[in-house]
Amino acid sequence: MIALRSLVFTIGMVVSLLPFSLLAVLLFPLPPITRYRIIKQWARFVLWWLRITCRLDYEVEGIENLPAGPAVILAKHQSAWETMAFQNIFPPQVWVLKRELLWVPFFGWGLAATQPIAIDRASHRKALDAVVRIGKQRLDAGRWVVVFPEGTRMPPGVRGKYNPGGALLATKTGYPVVPVAHNAGHYWPRRGFLKRPGRIRVVIGPTLHSDGKSAKQVMQAAETWIEDTAADLAAAASRASAT
Repeated sequence: MIALRSLVFTIGMVVSLLPFSLLAVLLFPLPPITRYRIIKQWARFVLWWLRITCRLDYEVEGIENLPAGPAVILAKHQSAWETMAFQNIFPPQVWVLKRELLWVPFFGWGLAATQPIAIDRASHRKALDAVVRIGKQRLDAGRWVVVFPEGTRMPPGVRGKYNPGGALLATKTGYPVVPVAHNAGHYWPRRGFLKRPGRIRVVIGPTLHSDGKSAKQVMQAAETWIEDTAADLAAAASRASAT
């Protein structure tokens, strides 16, 4: 039954992507925020479709920790789920992502319309410069910046190397950091077809202020909180599955 539900979900997600991608191209003349608010409706549809077909929903803890203005979100990256759910959870945002994603037909068109910070991961120095330079522009324009510091999706319980780009952006611009942990990979594994029923938990941590701190200090504080919280969430999800 899980396989059948997952198949129905995947078909609906893929079929819905085509019209939204074409719409994204038509929206380019509109202001960036307007484009974003329209394009994010696809993410809302996917989350709704996921709940209907796979019985997979989510809950958010710590929403009161969000600062009043724009911030840099440093988050755990476990699956494709958070790239859609974050659009529902957080204010208008842009993501730091590898530029190759913009070359993917249809999907890349929608991404391009949201003004992401597309980097060349083969050139570390240029990538950091782009994160700081373009990230400041987006933050100053009122957009939040989402960074997955591990750079790629990691299975639950696995810690990747944390890259300094997001913390460097915060310390160079003075904007705060919001650490985020979740257990989406337990229900929607990376590169996984099956989606397990359940309730994904997203936890938003206390704001980390960057004033007077080094990028290393900010990153270490964020990494410690994210990994400790992710471990607790993984353990809770495993216990729930065992009952």
